[in-house]
Order: sequence, then structure tokens, then C-alpha cells
Amino acid sequence: MGLAQCLAAAFLFLLLGLTAGQRVVTVQEGPLYRVRGSHVTLWCKVSGYQGPAEQNFQWSIYLPSAPEREVQIVSTVDPSFPYAIYTQRVRGRGIFVERLQGDAVLLHITELQDRDAGQYECHTPNTDERYFGSYSARTNLTVIPDTLSASLAPQALSHMEGDAVELTCEVSKSTAQHTHLSVGWYLLQGAGEHHAKEILTLSKDFILKPGPSYEQRFLEGDVQLNKVGNTTYKLIFREVKPSDQGQLYCEAAEWIEDPDKTWKDISRRQTERTRLAVLGQGSDLSVDIAAAEPSLSEGDTLQLTCVLEAPKNSNFKVIWLLNDTEVARVDPHGVLICEEEYEERAKLGQLRAFKPSNTIYVLTITEVGLKDKGTYQCSVSEMKTPGDLHSIQTVVSSGIQVNVKPIESRMRLAVSTSTPRVTAGEPLILRCEVQGATGPVSLRWWHLPPQRPGHRVLVATMEQDGSLSLGSAYQDGRARGSLRLQKESSGTFTLVIPSALEDDGGQYRCEATQWSRGRSWTGKGEAAVTVSSMGLGLHATLRSRTASVSYGQSFELFCQVDASYALEEGKAQLVKTGTSFRLHIHSALPANEGTYQCEVEVWRRNILPLGQSAASTSSNAVGIKVVLPESKLQVATTDSSVEIASGNAAIECRIVFAQNNSQFAATWYLLPPLAGATPLQILRANYSGILEYGSEFSSPAQKSRFLSHRVSSNIFQLQILSANLGDRGRYYCVVEEWLWLVDGWYKLGEGTSGRTTLKFKPSERELQMDKTNHSLSAREGEEATLPCRLQGAPLPGSQLSATWFQVRSSGRDSALLALQHDGTVEYPEERLAARLYLRRRSAGDFSLTLSSVERGDAGAYYCQLQEWQQQSQGKDWAVQALACSGYTQLTTIPPESTVVSRICSSPPLLNFILYLPLVLILLLALALFCWYCKSRKNKKGNITGWMMELEGNEEAKKT
Repeated sequence: MGLAQCLAAAFLFLLLGLTAGQRVVTVQEGPLYRVRGSHVTLWCKVSGYQGPAEQNFQWSIYLPSAPEREVQIVSTVDPSFPYAIYTQRVRGRGIFVERLQGDAVLLHITELQDRDAGQYECHTPNTDERYFGSYSARTNLTVIPDTLSASLAPQALSHMEGDAVELTCEVSKSTAQHTHLSVGWYLLQGAGEHHAKEILTLSKDFILKPGPSYEQRFLEGDVQLNKVGNTTYKLIFREVKPSDQGQLYCEAAEWIEDPDKTWKDISRRQTERTRLAVLGQGSDLSVDIAAAEPSLSEGDTLQLTCVLEAPKNSNFKVIWLLNDTEVARVDPHGVLICEEEYEERAKLGQLRAFKPSNTIYVLTITEVGLKDKGTYQCSVSEMKTPGDLHSIQTVVSSGIQVNVKPIESRMRLAVSTSTPRVTAGEPLILRCEVQGATGPVSLRWWHLPPQRPGHRVLVATMEQDGSLSLGSAYQDGRARGSLRLQKESSGTFTLVIPSALEDDGGQYRCEATQWSRGRSWTGKGEAAVTVSSMGLGLHATLRSRTASVSYGQSFELFCQVDASYALEEGKAQLVKTGTSFRLHIHSALPANEGTYQCEVEVWRRNILPLGQSAASTSSNAVGIKVVLPESKLQVATTDSSVEIASGNAAIECRIVFAQNNSQFAATWYLLPPLAGATPLQILRANYSGILEYGSEFSSPAQKSRFLSHRVSSNIFQLQILSANLGDRGRYYCVVEEWLWLVDGWYKLGEGTSGRTTLKFKPSERELQMDKTNHSLSAREGEEATLPCRLQGAPLPGSQLSATWFQVRSSGRDSALLALQHDGTVEYPEERLAARLYLRRRSAGDFSLTLSSVERGDAGAYYCQLQEWQQQSQGKDWAVQALACSGYTQLTTIPPESTVVSRICSSPPLLNFILYLPLVLILLLALALFCWYCKSRKNKKGNITGWMMELEGNEEAKKT
């Protein structure tokens, strides 16, 4: 081909390219994440094509196991296109293509399976005169488990118009990818179950959106949706209306953000329905029965509710039936009458039948057994008067089946001793390990003495709640010391007899009883111990070589008399030789401290009167002081600081030196930033690790945030979870050293640590928000709204959190309400939870509404906003910016309860009436004054003359 021909061909190609469009196939951008079992759609479209307006599409998949091999799925033109593994699903419309228009389609997979994960290809067969452009495009689809769950206990509720109603929906997910939740409440009325009314929804963006018919009631606060904790969503009607009657349920949806920045609901769950009847005017009698949980295990509690729809002021007799046999009845007076078989259970409190209202009747059976399963009904008879014997009408509910499953125990015991052979006076240690228990455990230790075969002696008992009691033979601690029975871990119990006697040898049996739902199982195990005798042969007279001894040392007192035998009492031995007595105390204890005397009596043989001493005398008193071991505790006293941006904080308290056999108690204190503030006790971890919280930190929310751990042998750590501005200040701890001295725990000394200051790092940037200080007045009983608004928009993809604080006189700002960045609402001050609301009118509005204002609510408030961003897919969220609002000073006004207050707030005419008595008093005073003046017999007979006489003032005369 010549040069001219080549140029002509190139020009023709270029000309065709300019006049004919280039085909482009576009498919939905991936990667996409969809849940197993869901209905999935993928879109595909083609542009720049020639030929007919209606194009054809073919879908294939490349599986992860064979990424190079095409597996054909479905075609719009070729019925034989699908491979065998997809043929059945395509024919059954489990997979199909929906045409949106001639050049755009949707691929539908109605029930996604694990094997559907892979790379999808959308191909368009060529309809152009030549090939030019792209004819296919691919996208990735990943199948993930469906972890979304939503539950609502089905009930049949009956309320009077104006009652408060609260329903709880539990929603949770555990998806590995970052997803959001939306939760909505809906109402079904009548037969049209497909036309549910939306009540209130918490969107995936954490904004409350009321349905059209509930918008006004939402703005008035009559209908509320609160998220409590991570999983609980509460719908609250402050005053229920007849229009709320019907079947209520909640629906949860899980949303994921696709690569094209759109959000897709990948899973939805609807709960079971709760039937709500709102009683207004009279209606015909009808009855419905519901079970809180129809499937139970032995020992569970059965609760049945019988709900009546009936005329007001009616009188009812309700009979509860099991398999058509009467269980109990409640007469029109509310008196419970049980059948003979159930009478004993009613006396024990295991069966209750009562009526919370005239239209709701409840039957409760605790500790259910297999005999309690079957079909339950309630029969309701309307009586003309409470005393009538004949009913106007009787209605029997439908039956509800209750199933009771037997439960079994897998508890095992392992009993051992670390002291199989001991000498009298030494400690005896036994251990009982309980494994496989699924409920609370009580424990009993028995001694099986070899001298009395078949006989057993109770040593000690620990009940389910941890309370301890000793057997009668072990209650006097002078012989064996103070016995200890302690729970070392969840299933390990240790018994310690500090000073074993020779008779303590033999078998020891541990009996553990597991209690679960009204039933109990007992396991047993034994261990043997041998106790050898203690040698005697000590000497004595009455005096003391020392008046002060250290703990653990022995001391002697001498009293001059004679004897040829020894008496032993635990750790104190009395030996008599000739006319000398010696009292020897082994290993002195603090209980041995005190004043000692020796009393001597002389007895004559065969001389009357028999049974009386001839003479007696007492020795001088000898004082003994027992000195405890010296404490060598040293605690680090260097001041330090901890700075965090957000999240958790850890404060350390370090022991520099202490004895190896000591135990420690740590008490943590907070010194608020306010000058002159008093230290606040946070919590105390005693030597057994039991936590005791201070008054300011004793609420459940505070207890869950402040924890004390001993992270090593010499370091205590205070953990502050989800630290906020109210936690600022200086922290320190006081460490106490305790030692077990055979008969009890003794405090040897204590040390105070240095101060650790908790600070918050300034963020990289500050949020723009209104920092104006406000003053607000609210009358007691009314509501007040405290402003907190974001100015401007947060960064794309970020979430906001908000925390409200009240400034307290103690110097510590108290957190009242916290909205987390995931939409969770927490109430650190639980007593205020029912009165605090975030009614968000927009995404940047975090104003706090305080309902039913009380006198104690007066004070200063402020809020803190934080902006959170996820670092990367699947990573944690971090604070990027924050800011605090200005202060709002709330003043409370007493309610208008007096006549004066009503008059003061009335028009001016009524205000004049208020001051009328004062005017009358002034006029009366003036009249009395004039009368007094006239009664004076002065020269001029006027007020001036009286003034001259009264004051003797010459100037007054001139006047």
C-alpha cells in the first residue's frame, strides 16, 4: 500500500471515530458488601452504542477459587446462557434481569448465598458496525453474615387514655465492616397490615424523624424515642391516645456506605408485635391472653397476662385454666382463690394472681416444673355487682401453649489439701474446686472424725451470697484460732484452720450445692489430713521478763505454786511443778495484750466445811503490750501528669517498698481544679479487692467508668473509661498495709502518693459553636431548654458526640447526658434520666431539654461537642476537633401557689387592690397625727408650735 493510500485509510478511520460514538459499559462501583440471604441488585448501563435502542445484557461471575474462569449466570437474549449451577435459580426467578430502560438493567439475586461472592461482569453483545470502545465492566461483591437482630417481647397491653406507656426494643449487630443502624417504631391498625403508620425513627445519621401523624406530638415531647446503652431503644408515650391503639413493632435496618458514597440498607429486621388497647368509652367484653415467654426451662418464671376490653366500671371474675382445669381465680374484689393443688405454692409465694388494673390480670408461677407445661386460658365473667353469683356474660380466651424443658447440672468437685500431715498448732489448709456450675453455689465443710465412724461435724458454711457461718464446735477461736473460709476465684474455696488440734485429724468433706432457677444439685468430695501431737514439758513462776513483746514472740508469766501435770489450752500452756506455775504464751497476738494476774487458793483435806477453800490471794498485776511489726511501706510521692485527647485514662500509684507477706488496700481521691476544693473519695479497693465507692461516684454509671486494678505486685491503677471534662483534676491514692496475724487482719501503716494531673490535649482545630453565655429562668414543674448549637458543618464522613455538664459546688463538673458518636445515649446521673431529652431539630442542634424543673436544678450548665473520624476502614474512631459552649445560668422560680403571686402577675388594676391596705394604713396614721396636733394647747395651735415645743429650736419658731 502506498503512502497516499495509508494516509487516506488513516483519515477515514479518524473520520469514523469522530462521527461514531464510542461504546462504554458501566457497572455499579465496588467492592460491595451485602449480607447472606438478602435481596441484592447490581445495575449496569451502556452508552455511545449504535444499533437498536434496546440493548442486550449478559451477566457472568469470576469466583475467588478460579479468578480466571468465567461462569455464565443470566442473559436477556439467550435462555441457554446460564451454566448448570445457575440454571435452576434463573428458571425459578431466584436470579433475573430487570430492564430499567433500553440501555440500563438491574441484576436481581433474590436470596444471596455464600457462593455468590466474586467478581461480576456485565457484557453487552456488539450491535455496532465495528468494535470500538468497551463491551463489559466488572465489580466485586462480598457476602458477609447477617448479624442484625431485633427483639420486642410480645405483649397484650391495655391502658386507659392518658396513661404513660413505654416499650423496649433490643437491637444489635456485630458486622466487621463499618455500618450504621436505624431503628423505627410503627403502628398497624385494622386489617390493613401492609399500611403501617410510622411513629418515630432514629435515622442512620442519629436524627429523630417523626411520622406525619406524630410530628406535633413529637415536638411537644409527648412521643419520645430514647437510645439507652448500646442496644436498647425505648418508645415512650407520655399520654397515650385512642389513635395509638393497634399492633406496635419496631424495625431495625443496617446501612453500609458503598464506594459511590451512597448508603444502602443491607439488612432489615422486624420484631414481633405488641397489641395495645387504649380504653376510652365502653365497649363489648373481649379477652386476650399472652405469655412473656412461652418456652421455659425448669426453675424459670412463667408470667401470663389476660387483657380485657370491656365497659368502664364493670366487675369481673377471672379464672385461670391449665389444660381446662382451674388453677386459680380472682374474684371481683381482687381476692385470690387457689385450687388445693396450688394452695401450698401460693403460700410460699411461688404462685400469684392479681390485677394491676380492672382490665389487666396477671398470673405468675415461679420455679416452674414439668407439671406446669400445657395450654393456658383465662375465663372472664362480667358480674352486675361484686357480690353477684350469676354473671352477665362469660368469655374464654384462646389457648396459649407453654413448654417447660428439664435442666441438668454438670457440676464437678475436686477436693485437695496442701497440708496432708501437720503438727498440732500448725495451720491446716483445705481446698475445694467447683467446676461446671451454671448458677450460684453454696458450700459446706464437714469433719469426719476417725474416733466416731459414721459421725460428721459441721466446720463452716458459705451461702450463695458469700455470707459465712461456723459450726458450733468451731465458733470459739481460742482453741484453733479464727477459722477462714474464703472464695479465691469463681469456683475455688479455701478453708484454713490456723492452729490444728490433735483431734482435727481425719477426713474432710466438701459439699457444694448449685442453685439454678428453683432447683439444686449437690456434689461431694473428700480429702484426708493427719495431725500429730505437740510435745509438752515447759516450766513456770508468776512474773514477766518483759512488759512489751513483738508480734510472733513468746512470753512467760511466773506464779509460785506446785503441780506435776500440764494443762493445754490452744496456744497457751499452763505447767505446774512444785509450788511454781508458769503460763507460757506461744507466738503472741494482739489479742494477748492486756493485764495478767495469778489467783491462788489453798484447800485443806478432810476438814469441814468441804468444798470451800481455806484461803485465797491474788498476785500483783502484770501488763503485757504486743507490738505489731513495723510498717516499711513506701509509696512514690513524685507528682506527674497524664494528657489524653479522648477515650480512656489510666492513673498509676506505685509502691516503692513493702514486706512480701503484706496485703494492700488502695483508696483513690480526686482533687477538683477549683481552688480550695475538698478531695473527693472515688473508690477504695480493700485488701480483699472489694470495691467501695464514694458518694459522688456511687451511681451505676460512675461505677462502670471508674475501676481500680492491681496490675502488678507494686502498681495500682485507676482506670477512667470514656473520660470527659468533668474528670479534670489531680488524682492520688492512699495505700494501706495490712497483715494477717493468725486471728485477724491488722493495719500496719499507710502512705500517700504524689498527685497526677489529668489534662485534655487541645484538638488540631476547634469546632465553631455558639459560646455566648445565657441566663434562663424556669418555673418549677415546667420545662427548660438549654441551647447548644454547632455553627457550620462538620467534615464529610465525621460524626459528632455531645456531653452536657452541670457545674457543682464541689468543684467537679458533673456529666448529665452523653450522646456518643455512634448515637448511643448515656445518663451518668440516672436520677435525672427521665427528665433529660435531646430533641434534635437538626443535625447540629444538641440543645438539652430539662422537664419538670426542680429547685435543685438551679445552676450553671454547658455542653462539649466532639467531632470524630474513622482513621481507615475497620479502624477505631478518633477525635479531630472539639469545642465547649458558653455557660447557661438556670434560675428556678417557685410555682404560683399563693393569692399574692397571682395578684402580682395580674393587670395594674389588680395590683392597686394589692396596695390598697397599705394606703389605708398611711391615711389612718395621718389622721392620728392631726388629732394629736390639735389636742396640744400651744400658742399657735398648729404643727409648727408643736415642733417648737418638742425641739426648743429657735429656727423652727422663725419658720
